[in-house]
Amino acid sequence: MVNGFINILKPPGMTSHDVVSFIRRTYGMKRVGHAGTLDPAAAGVLPVALGQATRLIEYTTDADKSYRAELTLGFETDTGDDTGQITRKESFILPSRSQIETVLESFIGKSEQVPPMYSAIKIDGKKMYELARAGITVERKPRSIYIEKISLINISQNTILFDVTCSKGTFIRTLCTDIGNKLNIPAVMSFLVRTRVGTFLLDESFTLEEVQNDTTAAILQPDKALLHLPSLSLSEQASKSFCYGQTIPLNEVNQLQLRIYDNNNIFIGIGQLSSGLLSPTKVMSFA
Repeated sequence: MVNGFINILKPPGMTSHDVVSFIRRTYGMKRVGHAGTLDPAAAGVLPVALGQATRLIEYTTDADKSYRAELTLGFETDTGDDTGQITRKESFILPSRSQIETVLESFIGKSEQVPPMYSAIKIDGKKMYELARAGITVERKPRSIYIEKISLINISQNTILFDVTCSKGTFIRTLCTDIGNKLNIPAVMSFLVRTRVGTFLLDESFTLEEVQNDTTAAILQPDKALLHLPSLSLSEQASKSFCYGQTIPLNEVNQLQLRIYDNNNIFIGIGQLSSGLLSPTKVMSFA
């Protein structure tokens, strides 16, 4: 069985689930999953896990993400992007570059964001976009997000191109709408490419055609998704104890999560170190 990650360059027009289905067919295996859903119209980095690596998806999902986005000024839609039905349209005077930069910078830091109705968030077992398509609108609770960095790239007659690095759970469509609100101009997201998910970078990604042409070259080691965590190597005996799920006494600095390697530098799992004791939280077996 293949165990590892593939850094997929998702093309626009495909859902994230479509990509998973493609990988399942290509590799002839069922145990495949993706980390961090991308809108069908969006392109960019989509980490896909195969085999035992699917057990590590949660750590990739938690990683921060980077995007290049374009918003178009002058109208709003029911979906927040330019594929939806126009709900509001206004003429406007394009703000100055300094005004736009000031508004963008105001989003840096922690804030609350209301998820869009057209999203995959589930309410009572139903995805919100399914409810929205049925004409049902439900109350959405604001969610805490964090924007680490946002920078203006280009301004045209009615579009603003910008880069943003943010926490998981940030909806860029909603961010575009919110930017428009602060500029007092209706706005939608008109282009989106995800350039990074944790340690998975756009310029290191593989197209579906490249994966199909060379299925081996695209596979990354399972711990590729965990490079944001500190690592710890164990002795032979301690490695065996860890793999048996036993707690190990260690005189090391406390860490909530650690990548654990055996004495041969083989990745064997994730552990938590507290009060001089290393506890296995996820033991991996790739045999």
